[in-house]
Formats: sequence, structure tokens, C-alpha cells
Amino acid sequence: MSDDPAPRLRMQGIRKRFGATVALDGVDLWVAPGHVLALVGENGAGKSTLMKVLSGAYRPDAGEMWLEGRPFRPDNPHDARLAGISMIYQELSLAPHLSVAENILLGMEPSRWGIVQRGQMARRAREALEQLGHGDIRPEARVGDLPLAARQLVEIARALAVGCRVLVLDEPTSSLAAEDIERLFALVRRLREQGHTVIYISHFLEEVKQISDRFLVLRDGRSVGEGSTDSVSSSELIAMMVGREVKDLYPRSARTPGEVILEIRDLAGWTKPATASLALRRGEILGIAGLVGAGRTELLRAIFGLAPVVRGDVRIAAYTGPASPAQRWEQGVGMLSEDRTREGLAISLPVADNVTLSRLAGFGPAGIVIPARQRAAATRWIDALQIRCRDAQQPVTQLSGGNQQKVALARLLHHEVDVLLLDEPTRGIDVPSKAEIYRLIDDCARQGKAVLMVSSYLPELLGVCDRIAVMCRGQLLPARPVAQVDEHTVMREATGTA
Repeated sequence: MSDDPAPRLRMQGIRKRFGATVALDGVDLWVAPGHVLALVGENGAGKSTLMKVLSGAYRPDAGEMWLEGRPFRPDNPHDARLAGISMIYQELSLAPHLSVAENILLGMEPSRWGIVQRGQMARRAREALEQLGHGDIRPEARVGDLPLAARQLVEIARALAVGCRVLVLDEPTSSLAAEDIERLFALVRRLREQGHTVIYISHFLEEVKQISDRFLVLRDGRSVGEGSTDSVSSSELIAMMVGREVKDLYPRSARTPGEVILEIRDLAGWTKPATASLALRRGEILGIAGLVGAGRTELLRAIFGLAPVVRGDVRIAAYTGPASPAQRWEQGVGMLSEDRTREGLAISLPVADNVTLSRLAGFGPAGIVIPARQRAAATRWIDALQIRCRDAQQPVTQLSGGNQQKVALARLLHHEVDVLLLDEPTRGIDVPSKAEIYRLIDDCARQGKAVLMVSSYLPELLGVCDRIAVMCRGQLLPARPVAQVDEHTVMREATGTA
């Protein structure tokens, strides 16, 4: 480390155990002023635990930390925040009913004789926003009325207002549109130029390569690789994360498209889609690209019967016309929601219930469910999809994001659906888990199932799909073979600039 700048933050030999589970086993981390450190690793690798130690939420069992060259050992998150450590979590911690200024100065409100000085509060909030280059956000605006990207800026402004020296961004782009991601990257670069230290946690390795100066890889609670981001490839990062080489991130078996099984003509909903037509064949994966808000999710929900259809036709094999979700299940159509915790899974129930609830027939006489048979059926899917869980009775809420997603897919496969509607199937899960999800999707196509897949992540659409259709402002453009499109073409069509 002699050729590197003096670190602003250094963590050495950090260990943390929860009962018999070793979450951190001697982790070292350092990052200098004006630098961006990418912290990467699988779900469960120890990233969150390490950051909770840094933020004062956990006390380490062993190890030392230094901030600006002085020993640093916060007793709680408030201590860490006052020392200049700010965490921006994937789920923002703002009070939506309060104003921008009230959120930025929450707990630090300027007052005189016990009376909050509103004018001074607005001025300080405006200064923090202008430091980010976003003086256009009004201090008096209600946070709940702001778009997600603006709310994220408010949280970062709050960090700067308290005197942030180390800013931790945890999956900051997982719910942002492409243009908002570019604005966030410009902001991170501005903070770096101002001398701030940034720790950037992301599953998107393209982002890691684009925005960070250095990287640190965690695996099984240990530091397994670090260095300059420019000196490492995405494949090498993945190999460090999983402990082996992942040769085919996007597997593609021999696919032979068959008969058309899903066809929609001039489909329109109340607001979106405005108009959509497509034909999906057995053994084919068709991707839907577009910006957030373009109407992609509404299209899948209209097909599945979760959203009203005001015009157009939906044909599933021999069935024509609108139908309820229950009827779609009977017609062989299953949908994976983009919000797995609210719509895709009953997370408080065990794996066995989540896998089998849509199809309980055959588990006992006269509609009776014999638990042993239900568990046996779920266990077969646990083995087939390599779901990492204690057993079929473990609550889904205790599983990692990637394994939760595989449980949701297992339900569709258990139901023996012919058409899979997948809405953001890899959102919020790590790279190795994504590779497994891609393999499962490829297996479905190879077995003759038809897959209609929405994703905001263009590399996976280009890597997984046979054809891609772009949605722009509610209108679905004609699908083309993936060999005829690239990221630039898709983005031009998605933004209406083609």
C-alpha cells in the first residue's frame, strides 16, 4: 500500500460471528480521499455485515478501524454519522410526509429559543442540494411527491449536510431508469472531485467498471481480491466472487422455435400499453426492453389478467380474449412479478407452500393436502433448481434474494405452465445467482416453453433472448432477432430518438 494515497478509512482484521455462523473472518478494507471503492460479492458474502460494522450498527468481535488516521469505534449509528460515515441504503430511509428541507436537516434542525428557524433550514438544505448540482429541487417540496431519483438525491444531500466524509451507496441504481443512472454517476464523480470518499456496492459489474477506482471482493466473509478496477475484467471479478470460473454467464442451448402459443394484437390498457402486438413461439425467449415507465410491466399484467384490457385481443393457444389470473393459470400461463416480496411470494410461509400453492392437486384424496407429499414435491424442485435452503419447511423470508427468485420460478414450473411471463427476473440478486436464473430460463426454452421477459438490464436481454422488442411511451415496436440489435439501437428506440 506504499504507492497508494494515505487512506481516509481503514478497516483491518474485522471479525463478526452470529452464533455458529462466521459472517466476517478477518476482512481488510481501505479507501482514500477522492476515491470510489467498489465492494462486490455474492449475497451472503459479508458486504452488509461489514458496512453495519462501519456504520456502528454492529460491534465487531475483533479488528480495528481508523478514520482520518485516528482510531474509530462507533458505539451506534448516531456516533458513526456524527463522525462522517453516511449510509444510503437500497430502501431509502426518508420520511415521505415531510418536506425536502425537513428530511435533510432531520435531527439537526436550526433553532432559536426552542423555535425551528424555517428560513435557515431552507437555506442550508438549498446549499446541500446545490453542492450536488441539483438546486432545482425545492426545499419546501414534499418528499413523497418526488420521483425515486430525486428522493435518492435528498438522502445524499442529508449526508452532506451532516458533514459526510465517507459515503456508502448500497445498490443505488437497482430501481433507476437509464437517464437517472447517468445523473447519479455524474454526481458520484462530482463528489469524488470534491474529495469525498465513496464505497459503492453493486451487483452490476458494468457499473463497477465504469464508476470505481478500486475494488474489493468478499467471499464467505473473507477478502479474496482487491486492486485497481482498470486492471481486472468482469470475468475475473466473477471468478473471485464464486471461487471458480463462470464460463457461460448467458447460456444458450440449441433452441428450435415451434408453433405460436401467445399472440396479442393491438392490445391497449386504460393508460398503458397504448398499443402492443407480438407473437411468441414455443421454445423462444422474447425480451421486452424500454425505460422505466414505458409500459412494459403493464403489458405483462394485461396479458396475465392483472390489469384491464380496453382494446385488442390476447390469444393463448386455443383460448382467445381477456381472462382472470386464475383462468390464465388454467390456460398454462404463469407470471413472475418484479416485486417478489409483495406479489411474487408469501414470504412468511415455508418454501413448500410457496412452490405448490397454485397447484395442490395430487397431494391427497378429495382435495386434502397430505404435508409429506407436499414436502416431497417441493423437495424435488429444491434439488432441481439448486435452491439453497435448510429444507422445504424453511420460511422463504430467511432465504437470499436469488434463492427467493428460484422459489418463485419453481412455482411456475410446478404448475407446468407453457408460457412464462417474467418481469425483471434478476432484479436485486448477485451475479452468480443471475447465472443460475439464466440457466433455468434457458432450460425452459430448450424444453419447448415460451418465455416473455421484461428487463431494464440490456446485457441480459442481449445475452439470453432470441428476439427483442422495444417499448417506448406505451407503444411496443416490432420484435427483431437479437443479432440485429445492440445496446445503442435499443436505447435510441427506447428514448424515441431512433
